[in-house]
Amino acid sequence: MHKIAVITGAGSGIGRATALALHRDGFTVVLAGRRKAMLEETAALANTAPPAMLVVPTDVSDPASIAALFDTVQSQYGRIDLLFNNAGITTRNIPIDDLTLDQWSNVVAVNLTGSFLCAQHAFRMMKAQTPRGGRIINNGSVSAHVPRRNSVPYAATKHALTGLTRALSLDGREFDIACGQIDIGNAATTRNEDTARGRLQASGKVEPEARIDVNDVARGVAYMASLSLDANVQFMTVMATKMPYIGRG
Repeated sequence: MHKIAVITGAGSGIGRATALALHRDGFTVVLAGRRKAMLEETAALANTAPPAMLVVPTDVSDPASIAALFDTVQSQYGRIDLLFNNAGITTRNIPIDDLTLDQWSNVVAVNLTGSFLCAQHAFRMMKAQTPRGGRIINNGSVSAHVPRRNSVPYAATKHALTGLTRALSLDGREFDIACGQIDIGNAATTRNEDTARGRLQASGKVEPEARIDVNDVARGVAYMASLSLDANVQFMTVMATKMPYIGRG
């Protein structure tokens, strides 16, 4: 029986690469994200069709949209084996005194509340299904450990995701639900092309940083997903070897 995986933010970058990696490993993959055309492009790259890969346009900042996603998963497959909470947004290089409440709230709604709601729906399904259990993987960041300059909303939500991961890991034990987190540093996606050109450092200088192929990240997620529910990668850090993380400042 194929395992069912749900990936948020599956239309590009890490989400797309992970969807393709999990599909190659035999998972049935539900692609969730705001942009239907991008999700369909991910499915086309896998050269497959429903039910092996299903496109479900979803806005993780909208509780009703999240509920509809998991209703679809339940009706189409009757279970969920893996949730990869991957969707995330950031404000880019905005000092705290210039941030608006809307900017803060938007990042919290997607990165933290959206991840919580997806995990809540997945947890309920995993707890009730037969065979019981499943795995939740949260996309943290090296910013869950050390922030960049001018990244208050992103750093705060990524630190909070670590707390969510730990709490889910504890609460899921008795229901055979494993939860882990992958903390990623400088994956080469369209969202962080400026990293290769130059990012503000703790010193105040703007310097280019090394990046890694998103497929290196996808392989990390796929490894976490490949384990039996008797084993869990609690935290994994996958980062560019030469990026400023150790000693970031």
